[in-house]
Amino acid sequence: MNALELRNVTKRFSSAGTPAVDDISFTLSNGEILALVGPSGCGKTTTLRLIAGLERPDSGSLHIKGGLVASPKHFTPPERRGVGMVFQDHALFPHMTVFENVKFGLKGQPAAIARETTQGMLKLVGLENFGERYPHQLSGGERQRVALARALAPRPVLVLMDEPFSSLDADLRHEVREQVRGILKAMSATAVFVTHDQEEALFMGDRLAVFQSGRLEQVGAPEEIFHDSATRFVAEFMGDSDFLPGVVKENGIETELGLIPQKINLPVNSLVEIALRSDDVNFDQTQAPNALVLARFFRGAYYQYRLRLSSGKLIHAFKPHTKTIPPGTSVHAYLSAGHELTVFQNGVSVGSIGD
Repeated sequence: MNALELRNVTKRFSSAGTPAVDDISFTLSNGEILALVGPSGCGKTTTLRLIAGLERPDSGSLHIKGGLVASPKHFTPPERRGVGMVFQDHALFPHMTVFENVKFGLKGQPAAIARETTQGMLKLVGLENFGERYPHQLSGGERQRVALARALAPRPVLVLMDEPFSSLDADLRHEVREQVRGILKAMSATAVFVTHDQEEALFMGDRLAVFQSGRLEQVGAPEEIFHDSATRFVAEFMGDSDFLPGVVKENGIETELGLIPQKINLPVNSLVEIALRSDDVNFDQTQAPNALVLARFFRGAYYQYRLRLSSGKLIHAFKPHTKTIPPGTSVHAYLSAGHELTVFQNGVSVGSIGD
């Protein structure tokens, strides 16, 4: 039995407008973390609110542990869904201690059991010695872990997390998200995690659901989403891809960077695009130039170069930080992926080519 299932769920906020969530379907297994990712306004937070019971669907249905919790004719209120929420701003009670905040979700349980559960949760999140402190006495990362402990204490069926790390600085964000993922896995918790950060989604999610304009573009494992994108949007949003035009030939695909000698099941002379990331392209000055270095961006361990091909097409390439090539240099660019490259036609994947 799936922990969560959405079946053709649609939500509109005005009768004439485009749906905020448009015919969304997916499932979530027990103990799995699903990251909902996409640009602002794409429908991911509305989807989370539908799961939580903070919004009602206009059509379709939501099921938790096999039971119907929402449809146009049925609605189970949030407090009866067995769902825990971790908010963007942590939403801790400032007048309560850390211990009291975590214990708050255990109302109705015998005092001794509630106390023991709270102590166990604080130990799990590494804050067993912070029980008497107040939220204002904690760091941002510590407050985040208190919020997670409070959400997990009642042993919810689902934990819902809405941009939980957005208020943290970059260094702390990396540290806390690793801690939080470890805690969720230690408890075999089932979680839905919303973020607009591609790297964060790839790190946190056992699977990713990529949204655009209220539609679900693709659901899959992080590696699948990154390396085998179903649509041009997913390839661009999840990996900063460039798109190299190509023409299907009898013996492969002809591109400005040369022939990729592998057949693909499309008619000859079909127009396609090949998704390229910066690590798929290399360049040197040993052959006739076909590109111009426009810009160099320092990324620490490497430089990222922006190249303009003879056609005017822009692509990007990585070089070690020890290799410095000034803008304005004419170079020979070529493919050096060492793996299959995804081919798109009319914005949809039609297969892969290459090694």
